Amino acid sequence: MAITSLENKTIGLVLSGGGVRGMAHIGVIKAMEEVGLTAKIVSGSSVGALVGALYANGNSVSDMLRFFKETPLFKYNFFAIAKPGLIDTERYVSIFKNYLPHDSFDALEKELCIVATNLQEGEEAFIDKGELIKPLLASAALPPVFSPVMYNGSLYADGGIMNNFPLEPILGKVDFIIGSNVSIVSKLQKKDLNNSLQLTGRTTGLMIYAINREKIKKCNIVFEPKSLEHIGILDRKGIEKAYAIGYETAVGKFKEMS
Repeated sequence: MAITSLENKTIGLVLSGGGVRGMAHIGVIKAMEEVGLTAKIVSGSSVGALVGALYANGNSVSDMLRFFKETPLFKYNFFAIAKPGLIDTERYVSIFKNYLPHDSFDALEKELCIVATNLQEGEEAFIDKGELIKPLLASAALPPVFSPVMYNGSLYADGGIMNNFPLEPILGKVDFIIGSNVSIVSKLQKKDLNNSLQLTGRTTGLMIYAINREKIKKCNIVFEPKSLEHIGILDRKGIEKAYAIGYETAVGKFKEMS
């Protein structure tokens, strides 16, 4: 399908989880803007929820990158006390309010739905109304690094635990679906599976991809840059590189469509 044929189509955007690799989502959004594509509905999980919220709020690409560069991952006075997790996730509320001062889904310029995991009920939760920041923090609270967030009387954590590619809120609501999946799986060499940490990371990645593979196939166009796998999910030094990879991948695919 040519880019020009999408001018009168409603577009949905699905953004996966994947830590720092999620900066590729911002690159995809930049490329979308350059070809005149705007999503009406955004659905995101974990870092995809954070990028989706900033996009739905009308923040510029430079603002989005600044948010992730300036938000500390590990800060000594953010360490959790009497909470499960290394970092107290709720210490980030004030930082988020600098970018999302209205703290409300209703105040966003675009329709947004995010997914978080209710740890007590063992269920995914799609959230698209009410207060915004606490659900966002919950959606991105990757255990065991970040503590779960108390929201609506229950403890919530990373959306990617149950649903790393939340296509469901968009299906049937738009004419064209763009997916950005940064939890990719590529071939590895035997040397890349030498220790328990590498083995755990590989098996977790395979499970996440297998669960979401059929949903990814339902997108009209999907970006899955394989080179992102070389960027650690908590490696802040990879922010610009992941952004560039996402942008270049999307630009290349959009050129093929023009």
